Amino acid sequence: MVKRISTEAYQALRGALPVITWNKRPFETFLRTALRDHPALLVGLNFSDLKRNVSDQLIDTLITHEEKYQEVTLQLMLEVASMTRFPNLEQERDETQRKLRIDEAHQAVTHLRSVTAQYSCDLKQSVLKENARKAAAAQAEAVRKFSDDVEALRTRFIDLQSHQDNQKRGYEFESLLADLFLLYDLEPRLAYATELEQIDGSFSFDTDDYIVEARWRKAPTDRGDGDIFAAKVQSKGKNAMGLFVSINGFSGDFLKRFDNSTPFITMDGADINFVLENRIRLDDLLRAKKRHANDTGSCHLPATVYLAS
Repeated sequence: MVKRISTEAYQALRGALPVITWNKRPFETFLRTALRDHPALLVGLNFSDLKRNVSDQLIDTLITHEEKYQEVTLQLMLEVASMTRFPNLEQERDETQRKLRIDEAHQAVTHLRSVTAQYSCDLKQSVLKENARKAAAAQAEAVRKFSDDVEALRTRFIDLQSHQDNQKRGYEFESLLADLFLLYDLEPRLAYATELEQIDGSFSFDTDDYIVEARWRKAPTDRGDGDIFAAKVQSKGKNAMGLFVSINGFSGDFLKRFDNSTPFITMDGADINFVLENRIRLDDLLRAKKRHANDTGSCHLPATVYLAS
C-alpha cells in the first residue's frame, strides 16, 4: 500500500466521474469496465439514479474501505486523470453545450491529475516492488521444484542399480536420461532407429545436436564400441556431436583411442551421480566437457577433475 489517499483526491474523483460522460449508459459502461475485477463495488449501485449520486455512493464505499480498495481506487483515479478525450460528450449536437461540457470535463480531469500525480509515482513503485516480490517467489518455487525433480531422478537412478533385468534396466536408463535432458531444456528425443542403425536418443545443446549412446554393463565400455559410435556421429551433420554414457566407465584402450581426436564426449556413472546429487549442473558439465574436447581432443573429462580445477 502507498500512503493514505487525501480528501482532496477523493473529492477530485467525486467531481470528475459524473462529468466525463453525459449519458447514463456510457457512465455505467465505464464504471463496470474499470471495476470489472472488483464486482463487489458494483453491487447496490443504482445506475438509473443521477450520475452524481452513483459516484457519491461509490466513493463513500472506497473511502470507508480504503485499506481493502486503495489500489483499485488509485487505478480508477489515474485512469480518469489520463483522459484527454470524452467521446460521449463529443456526440452532443449543440456546439455551445458540447464545448461547455468538454471544458468542464477537462477542468475536472486536470484537477484530478494534479492532485494524484504523486500517487502515480507511489503506485508505480508499489507495483514494481510487488512484481519483484512475485518474481522472487516464483524463482524460489522454480528452484524448489527443480531440486525436487532432480531428487526424483536420483531415486530412480538408485533403484536401477539393483535392477535384475539388464535389458529392461537399459531401456529405463535411456528414459531417465531423456527426462534429465528435458529437465535442462535440452529438447531430448527418445531412442529411434534408422535403416542402418539404432540411436539411444538425442538432444540439442548450445549450437550442437548430440546423439546419445547409453550403456549399463558390468564391464567398462571398450574401444570397439567407441569406434562404432564415432562412425555414427561422423555420419551425421557437421554440427553433430556425440555423448557416450557408460555407467561403469571406459577401458584404457577406449580412452587412449579417443585421447587426441574425438567426435564425442563421455559421461560415466560418477558424472551422472554428481549431477543427480546437485553437485554440478548438467549443462555446466556438458559445456566443460565440450570445451575440453575442443582444447585437447580428448573425449573424457571426469566431473571430479573439472570440479577440482
